[in-house]
Amino acid sequence: MTRRDVLPPGIAGHNRTMVTPHYAVMPPEGILESRLPGFEKTKIRFHTSPAMGANFAQALLEIEDGGGTPAPLMDGLEHFFFVVEGEAEIAADGQTRRLDAGGYAYVAAGKSYAVTGAAKIIWVKRPYVAAPGIAPRASFFGHRHDVPKVNKHTRGRNWQALLGEADMAMDMEVNILSFEPGNYFPFVETHIMQHGLYMLEGQGLYLLGREWHECWVGDFIWMGAYVPQQFYATGWGETAYLLYKDVNRDVTF
Repeated sequence: MTRRDVLPPGIAGHNRTMVTPHYAVMPPEGILESRLPGFEKTKIRFHTSPAMGANFAQALLEIEDGGGTPAPLMDGLEHFFFVVEGEAEIAADGQTRRLDAGGYAYVAAGKSYAVTGAAKIIWVKRPYVAAPGIAPRASFFGHRHDVPKVNKHTRGRNWQALLGEADMAMDMEVNILSFEPGNYFPFVETHIMQHGLYMLEGQGLYLLGREWHECWVGDFIWMGAYVPQQFYATGWGETAYLLYKDVNRDVTF
């Protein structure tokens, strides 16, 4: 009997994936790669999009050395890029920065962007929702290590607002939440904001609706509006995740 005649383990399709109309849990091994015009030597793994029910799109870019966008792109959307691994050169509205892991860029709506290097990058994009009388924020760069950690609600849980907090010019926030082992949210949240969550470090249990889901590094979670949610950190070290949410805008009818 050859190796080809032996069925691999897991042939019954056991997995941690859960996709519902209100939330989704997606381990990385099941997210197939895509390719896009304008990107060379780049695998794109879409986490969520309006096809799932989200009001934004989020993806993981896996850029090979020498890959990325050979020329700047512009699609009218606002964009956020966060370097997970490696190094990348990111251009935002004509400004270019070389960013290592933890570096990020916000590209204002209607401005050009470009991404090159050898890196894994979280990419969030969405239409910008203007607010009357408030000028949109310009494109900018930052790094995780330069953003203050703020303790909220419980000891051992820190919050980093990468795009700022309560800035009415922004219609979204991207934050890093970090937890010491055994820490948790002190209550179950139920709110209008949608979330896109990417696990950066550690592991934990996430309550979505009435079900607990185990998650660890590389997992993605989409949470629609009003989904009951809570997180409990497990494992031996610190847990951290990158969290998108829509903010500062009225409901639409």
